[in-house]
Amino acid sequence: MLAYSKNTNMKIVATIEARMTSSRLPGKVLMESLNKPMLHHLVTRLREVPSVDAIVLATTTNTTDDILVSFAESEGIACFRGSEDDVMERVIGAASSVNSDVVVEITGDCPIIDPEIIEQAIRMFLVNGADYVSNADIRSYPDGMDVQVFRLDTLKRSASMTTNSLEREHVTLHIRNHPELFSKLHLVAPPEIHWPELRLTLDEIADYELLKRIIEYFGRDRPLFTCLDIVRLLRKNIDWIEINQAVQPKGDT
Repeated sequence: MLAYSKNTNMKIVATIEARMTSSRLPGKVLMESLNKPMLHHLVTRLREVPSVDAIVLATTTNTTDDILVSFAESEGIACFRGSEDDVMERVIGAASSVNSDVVVEITGDCPIIDPEIIEQAIRMFLVNGADYVSNADIRSYPDGMDVQVFRLDTLKRSASMTTNSLEREHVTLHIRNHPELFSKLHLVAPPEIHWPELRLTLDEIADYELLKRIIEYFGRDRPLFTCLDIVRLLRKNIDWIEINQAVQPKGDT
């Protein structure tokens, strides 16, 4: 990826929501491919996003997540511990702990997200006046390429307006539910990678098997393969898609 100097003094921070007690696949974020945890692959990709100034792991206060604190230390990234259920407050705390102005929200189940897609979303946010930019609110990219960008102050304002448990769990749901309060922009996939039905996210063991196969295919020599690389690979190996085709998505809440 080309070097880029962002034209802003705002501190842009990527937050990673992750915990070990996933209902579908506990411990999924530390499952390995090429002898490295899935979270390591994600952090490696976030480091390649030119506009991101810092990365913070937003995990819970559960003792089961002590191992994620150790992971963050080993990776040299910040870590914040907060509520398991009030993820909105946890993300606010994580972003605040590193003095963020702009939040780039990523979930731990997107280990092969494309850094260029993240950068594009950030640049769209910086050059427009919208409160919220995302490529996941309207589906066009493969599931697992999800990025949301917003000011920390915007999320704080949203948090002050809702006590709804679902909106507190799904960080930006209140923002997305209220276009009369928050302006939104949608990043839409170009035709060559438009494939919203494709699952590149980590929810169940079948997802892990596909992601592991993709990572191992490109190997250590090409750790930063792109979304386009993945799409081309799977177009040539349609049988790979069947690995996790039966997995039911959780929905876009």
